[in-house]
Amino acid sequence: MKDHLHHNHSSLTEQSLHSVTLRATVHCLSGCAIGEIAGMVIGTTMGWSNVATIALAIGLAFLSGYLLTMLPFLRAGYNYKAAMRIAFAADTVSITIMEIADNLVMLIIPGAMDAALDSMLFWGSLAVALIIAGMAAFPVNRWLIARGRGHALVHAHH
Repeated sequence: MKDHLHHNHSSLTEQSLHSVTLRATVHCLSGCAIGEIAGMVIGTTMGWSNVATIALAIGLAFLSGYLLTMLPFLRAGYNYKAAMRIAFAADTVSITIMEIADNLVMLIIPGAMDAALDSMLFWGSLAVALIIAGMAAFPVNRWLIARGRGHALVHAHH
C-alpha cells in the first residue's frame, strides 16, 4: 500500500514516507530543542518558577522552530510574510506536540525542574524529554505528510 504526498503529484512508499517523516521530525525537533534548552537554562539560571521557566521554554521553542524553517525560504528570496506562513503551516502542530510532551516529561521526572545546570539529572531529563517529544510527534507528522500537510508544505516549496 502506498501513501500519497501531494508534492509533485508523486506517491511515496512506506519506506520513503518513513524517511521523509523522520527527517521532518528531526528538523522540527532541532528547532524546538534550541528554544527549549535555552528557555530551561535561562529559567533555571534566573531561579524562576517552573511555570515561568516552561512558559519561556515554550515561547523560545516556537520562535526557534519557526525561524529554522523560515531561514532557507528567506535566503531563497521569499518575503518574511510568505516564509512565516509556510513555517506556521508546517510546524505548528509538530512543535505543539513536542512542547506538551517534553514539558510534561520534565515535570514528571522527580527533581528535574529543580536540578542544577551542572547536574546529570537536569541534562539527562532534558535529553529524555526531547527524545520522547520527537517520538510523540513522529506519528502525527507522518499522518500530516502523507496527506500533503505539515512538513510536506515545506518540501512542496523547495
